Amino acid sequence: MKNIVYIATSLDGYIADRDGGLDWLHSIPNPDHSDFGWAEFMAGVDALVMGRTTFETVCGFDCDWPYNKPVFVLSNTLTEIPENYQDKAELVSGDLPEIINTLNKRGFEILYIDGGKTVQSFLTEDLIDDLIITQIPVLLGGGSRLFSDLPAHQAYELVNSEVLLGAMIKNHYRRVR
Repeated sequence: MKNIVYIATSLDGYIADRDGGLDWLHSIPNPDHSDFGWAEFMAGVDALVMGRTTFETVCGFDCDWPYNKPVFVLSNTLTEIPENYQDKAELVSGDLPEIINTLNKRGFEILYIDGGKTVQSFLTEDLIDDLIITQIPVLLGGGSRLFSDLPAHQAYELVNSEVLLGAMIKNHYRRVR
């Protein structure tokens, strides 16, 4: 069983700009339309757990639903999944270890954890096993941070590092327990 973060940040550690925008993610030209390992990563996960804000952001994308895996939306305020997405996502709430235990018992053992507040909550509970972070060479100067204060030190080891398009750095870290 494993909980993995796969995300991009700016050089100054933001995952969205001050307005929640993500346009900066495409600031490096990608003429060959590489997915940078995204399809391979998604093939290795059983389901996604994302926060309400991330879910609402994805619902606002001008494209088809981007996931072919079950999506669980973590929210204590959302009462139901919008009608257009009820066959694509399921609402979950409560204690994170209990939610993870329930999902694992349902056969979802490798979980992709997405969304700033959700990642921060999982880190606070020490529930993240791998961090795969692609750093994009832009300074946003503000916005939504990936990391927040933690109750205790957490050590990670570098599994792999690769340069993408001669500009971005993709680092894969594994939790040392």
